[in-house]
Amino acid sequence: MSSTRPGRQTHIDALKLIAAQLIVLHHFVAYGPLADALSDAAPALTDWFFEYARMAVQVFLVLGGYLAVRSLAPAGQMRVSSPWRSILQRYQRLILPFLAALLLAVASAALARHWLNADFIPDAPTWRQALSHATLLQGVLGYDSLSAGVWYVAIDFQLFALMTLLLWLGRSPRWPQALLLGLMLASLFFFNRDEGWDNWALYFFGAYGMGAAAFWAGNARRPGWLLGLLAGIGLLALAFDFRERIALALTVALLLGLLQWHQHATHARTALPASLTGVISRLGQTSYALFLVHFSVLMLGNALFVRLGLRGTWPAVLALLGSWMACLGLAVLFERWIEAPLSRLGAHGKKISPRHSY
Repeated sequence: MSSTRPGRQTHIDALKLIAAQLIVLHHFVAYGPLADALSDAAPALTDWFFEYARMAVQVFLVLGGYLAVRSLAPAGQMRVSSPWRSILQRYQRLILPFLAALLLAVASAALARHWLNADFIPDAPTWRQALSHATLLQGVLGYDSLSAGVWYVAIDFQLFALMTLLLWLGRSPRWPQALLLGLMLASLFFFNRDEGWDNWALYFFGAYGMGAAAFWAGNARRPGWLLGLLAGIGLLALAFDFRERIALALTVALLLGLLQWHQHATHARTALPASLTGVISRLGQTSYALFLVHFSVLMLGNALFVRLGLRGTWPAVLALLGSWMACLGLAVLFERWIEAPLSRLGAHGKKISPRHSY
């Protein structure tokens, strides 16, 4: 598989694109009168998106580990000198567009509350609640989220920081892989089985670690053996306690490992037309922006539907499709004019490291 430009790979962008759309659709069928109308018209479809589309977050967890280790330690040894600088840069990369999107969400909620009285629309934030979001501690401190899915931004930062420190602590040969494998096993067999840990990176490190292991395995001298070992560990974890989310994470990790092996061995290029790979790349690149802005559109779409006095299945379906398209358009604009410029900002004007999980 080839990159549409240096540093980008079509299959990774395609996974981001699909997973991001599923998460957005999960939220659209979960909240508001548009969701209620769609549920009345197509209950089976709505139930599927509500129950299963949310598991697409596992794709981002696996991709996060895969891309983090590709950036930090592609050969197994950490290649950045300061873990704290990498962690700070990651925080800046996430938090600057995150705060911009939260301002949009707060403003959208304030407008939506005038037209629609619904529990899913957040109240105006308190200063403590706002500060908890700015420090990515809202879940740990027990504050309500100001936008759907923002818990993942906090978890992504925790996971990256934990991965960075593991790689830094294991600077001797073979220790990075051993530390990562040990924590991955601890997550799969203990932490991920207890939902009390779901505000902490340890709960999700099984999927994140499988992504990192898949990258290393795909570049190894004996990738088949190592990918077989990864598959065996995942299947053992599923036999011990079957979890659909872990089954999906394992499948994605093995797919990434196999594609990395194929690319490393053959240097093959994608057979897709350049125009199609360009579209996939562009939409994949906007996955974080889409994740950040879609709830604002969801709130306003539902509120406008009520404000206009619309009823019935087809008006609701058209309103939902229109809102979905508005999400995609807004994400492209947000990525170009807000996320990308902010991602180039850093301490003393230095560029922040490449994107990892989005």
